[in-house]
Order: sequence, then structure tokens, then C-alpha cells
Amino acid sequence: MFTDYFNRFSWQEVQADILAKTDADVRRALQKDRCDLEDFKALISPAAAPHLETMARISQARTLKRFGRTIQMYVPLYLSNECQNICTYCAFSLDNQIKRKTLTDAEILQEVQAIKAMGYDHILLVTGEANQTVGVPYLQHAIQLIKPHFAHISLEVQPLDQTDYETLIAEGLHTVLVYQETYHAAQYKRHHPKGKKSNFQYRLETPDRLGKAGIHKIGVGALIGLEDWRTDSFFTALHIHYLEKIYWQTKYSVSFPRLRPIEVDKAGQSQVQEFHSYMSDRELVQLISAYRLLNDTLEISISTREQESFRDNIIKLGITSISAGSKTNPGGYSVAPESLEQFEVSDERSADEVASMIRKQGYEPVWKDWDAAYDFRHQ
Repeated sequence: MFTDYFNRFSWQEVQADILAKTDADVRRALQKDRCDLEDFKALISPAAAPHLETMARISQARTLKRFGRTIQMYVPLYLSNECQNICTYCAFSLDNQIKRKTLTDAEILQEVQAIKAMGYDHILLVTGEANQTVGVPYLQHAIQLIKPHFAHISLEVQPLDQTDYETLIAEGLHTVLVYQETYHAAQYKRHHPKGKKSNFQYRLETPDRLGKAGIHKIGVGALIGLEDWRTDSFFTALHIHYLEKIYWQTKYSVSFPRLRPIEVDKAGQSQVQEFHSYMSDRELVQLISAYRLLNDTLEISISTREQESFRDNIIKLGITSISAGSKTNPGGYSVAPESLEQFEVSDERSADEVASMIRKQGYEPVWKDWDAAYDFRHQ
């Protein structure tokens, strides 16, 4: 399991190694055709900042070579905002006094109809972590309802056991996203004081269970802004490196969600909670470029958390997938558009508007992820 590999590393030592990287280390990494994890430390270090233009240019070239001029489009469908966890940064947190909603069958199909009208054939199902309400039986039934309408179904919910993943894969699940939030074990507990999510090791080993279950693709990442982004990004890269060696038939993607404002109501007083951004736009471009120089085949995703102008400019610099027209509340597309969002969306353009922007840059928007007919494992 990854835990054994992870425990060989010290957060403090890794952080110190990154900060100690020099200009010479960065130049050495930029001369390589294939970087390793030590090079990655240099590329995400402060010493790499003056080399951002070179990094971005290499990232663009390698992304074009591997993925061509295509950008995959996806959209989240929030099935429920019910949650049994307390998380310091999430509007769905158990201690937030909000109206909870879980979509019925009819409401799911109504949302599906609205999303299909936008042009999507790839959907990401999202819930809070509430096993009694939106556990495996609910998810299994939701996939059964949705499968006839989409070529690709992804899931971002609570970590599950291997047998649960095997059950959902058999129903038509293709991809699971599971973000560690932070790889700093002690600080992880501070941000997740109550609920099943407070179990750091169980969450850390979720991609192992997915790999053993035979999932088509796994998405990983850290929530930027909880802890030092450079150190969290190294451990994310370490995690991907491990997974690719052990579960080599599975594809991998990475995301970089930066903390966004959330609406909170702790004592009958609703307010918007802001978070200080620990990463600038230039630093995010640096991180995206560093991942591409480390890994030519890794899929890299940018969500509607980011500003319009940033997303427009990042299209050519290394990403491969983008969300558009997203709603982060249950029923947001047609059923209950005014219900509480998980976080504020920054880019509020429609899917058509984002697709038009992609075409104007000489790229093709792709509305689904893959076709099951091409999966050699099931032939």
C-alpha cells in the first residue's frame, strides 16, 4: 500500500529540500527529456520562478505531442449536499446550518436532461460524505439511471472499500476522483476533526483500493491553500509515481483546486467565509508546467474555481480537461438553482461560451472522455 512508501518521507525534510533547490538544479531539470521526482522538486521551487516562460513553452510542446489540440469537457452533477464530516473549508460541513438536499430519481433525470442539452457526454457525480443517505446503494442506483445517457461516468464521493468500487464499476463507473486535501498528516486532522473523513490513512489508501478494483482512471490532487502547496504537490506527484508503477493499466489525472469562498451558517448568521490564497496565478502555471515536464501522459484538469482570464490563457500551456457551465449545488441546473453551493464558481460562462473560446484558440472541445469499445481490458 502507498502508506508504506509514504511513511519513508518526512514533510519537513521534503519542504526543506524544495526550498534548497538552486538555479543550477532548475537548469539541469530543464535540459532533461524525462524528469524525476528530484527534478520536480526543483521545478516547483522558488528557484524556478525566473524560468517560467521556458517551463511553459516545454509544457505546451509536450502536451501537444501527447494529446494534440484537444481539450476534454466535463461537468459535475451534485446529487446531494448531505454530509457527516466536519471540514474547515467546505460549505457542506456537518456543523454548517444549511438546508440539506438529496436528489430523487425524477430530479436526477431532470438534471441529466439539462446537462445533455448543454452538449455533454461525460459527467462527474458528486455528493457529500453521508453513507446512510448517499452510500453505495444510492450511488449504484444513480449510475443505473444515468448510464444510458452518458458515455463516461466519473465519481467524486466518500472513499469506499474495494468491493464497493467493484460493484460500481460493474454498473458502468469509469473514473473516480479522490483528493487527499493535504498530505500533512497532523494538519489533516485539524482540518477534518470529525467524521469518517478524519481517518487520514483510509483516505490515503483509497487509490490503492481503486487500482485493485480495476478502475479505468484515478484522479488525485491536494486542495491548494490548506498547507504549503509546494510540499503537498510533491507528495501528490509521489503518489502518482507509485500508482503508475503498481497499477500500470489505469490512467491518471491531477487537479489543483484552489480554495474558494464558501457560505457558512454556524449560529443562525449566514456569511461568506473567505480564504487567503497561498498560490499566485504564476505559481499555478509553474506547477502545471512542472507536472507536464515530470509526466508526459498525465491528464491535467482545471475547474470553474479559476477566473475566466486565467482559464483562457492556460488552455495552451499544459492542461487537457476543463469544466464549464458548472453548478456546485444539488439540483443546480434545473431543480433547485438557489440551493447552497459547495463553493463559489469563478468562471460563470456557459459550456457553449467556453467551447467557443477553446475553438478560437485552435483547439477542439471533446464532450466525452473515452469509448468503452476501445478498452482492451474488457475485450
